[in-house]
Amino acid sequence: MDDSLSFENFLEGARKAAHKAMEAHGRREYDDFALQGGIAVEKLAKAVLVSKNPVYLLDMNKGNPDLLLYFGGHLDMDANKVRTVGATDSIKRLRKLGVLPPSEKLDELIELRNGTAHASSGEGAKSMIPPLAKNVAILLAEVGVAIDRFWGRWESTVSAALDRRKSEIERDVQIRIAQAKHHYDDRFSDLPDHLHRRLVVEQFSRINVSVSETEAGIWIEGENVCPACDCVADVLAVGQSAGDASPVSVFALKCHLCRLQLATREELTAAGMDLETVDERLAARAARYLGGSEISNVAFRRKVAQFLHSDLDDWE
Repeated sequence: MDDSLSFENFLEGARKAAHKAMEAHGRREYDDFALQGGIAVEKLAKAVLVSKNPVYLLDMNKGNPDLLLYFGGHLDMDANKVRTVGATDSIKRLRKLGVLPPSEKLDELIELRNGTAHASSGEGAKSMIPPLAKNVAILLAEVGVAIDRFWGRWESTVSAALDRRKSEIERDVQIRIAQAKHHYDDRFSDLPDHLHRRLVVEQFSRINVSVSETEAGIWIEGENVCPACDCVADVLAVGQSAGDASPVSVFALKCHLCRLQLATREELTAAGMDLETVDERLAARAARYLGGSEISNVAFRRKVAQFLHSDLDDWE
C-alpha cells in the first residue's frame, strides 16, 4: 500500500492541519479554522482506522472492487486511482467501533469544513476549539500518541479548552491569551534582544490617560499591563455617577503587540486582572473630568466596539 496511506503520514498530516487551525483561530480567520480543523479530524480518524485495519479506509461509495484487494495488501494500484473514505464516514465507522462518542459539535465542525452547514463558518466555528480538542484527545489516546507530541506549543491552549473546572468564559479567555502569546512570539522572535528590550521600554514610556466627555457619558482611555505579553495594552473605562464603588469601571482591553482583545469585565477578571486596582488608578488620574453622566447601553456597546477595532490593522 502507498506510503501516503500509512499511519505515520496520516498522523503527521493531522498534526500540521491542527496547528494551522489553531493559528487561523488566533488570527480570527474562523473559515480557515473550520477547514483546517476538519482536515485534522479526518486525517487523525483515518490514522486510527488504518492502525486497526487498512481495509477500513475503503470508500464503499466508489464502487471499485479492486480497492478492497489493494487495502488488503494483495494488489498494486496507481496511487492516483486510490480513493479513501471521507471524513463523515470515517467518524461513523469509529463510532461503530466504540472509539468516538456521538458529538453534535464534531458533526457541525465537519459540516462547516465541507461547507454544508447553514450558518456561516465564521459564526459557527468560533467556539469550536473545545470539541476539536476533545475529539482529537480521544483519537490520540486510542493510538497511544501523547497530546504534547501532537499539539506542541499549542498544548497549553488545548489544555485550557479541556479544563472543565473553569467556566466557559474562563476557558475562552485563557485560549485567547495563549493565542495572543503565540502571535507575539511569532512577530518578535527574530528581533535581537536589545531591540526587543527597547520595544518594551518604549511601550511603557508612552503610558498616559485621555478622557472625553460627550452626551453619551464620560470615557477614559488608559493603559495596563497586557495579560498575554506583559507589554502595555490600552484599556477603556467609563465614568460612574453614584454609589460607593469606584467612580470608574474598566470594561475593555486591547493590545497592539499581541492583538489580545477583552470586551467585558468578566473577561478581564478571567484574564487575572485586579479590576478594583485598575479602576482606582484610572479614577485617580481622571478625577477632574468625572461629572457623573449616565451612559446608555447602546452608546456603551458602540464605544466598546469602536475601541476594540480601531487601529489594530495599522500594527500588522
